[in-house]
Amino acid sequence: MLFKNPNLTTLNTLPLQKIFSLIIVIVGFLLTAYMISVEDEPGALPLLLIVAGAGWYLFTRKKLTS
Repeated sequence: MLFKNPNLTTLNTLPLQKIFSLIIVIVGFLLTAYMISVEDEPGALPLLLIVAGAGWYLFTRKKLTS
């Protein structure tokens, strides 16, 4: 990383990454609901947000338990 803070280790940032990934999943579900109500189809971006956020969450959860 270009601006890496030496005081923040990966273990310290994992809980914050877990929160951010959950926020991305929630935004994806909200955007999906909005797109379905307005356009009658979910679209690719909200589904990508859900999949990426869920993958990030599972990866972070695995790193926290190990």
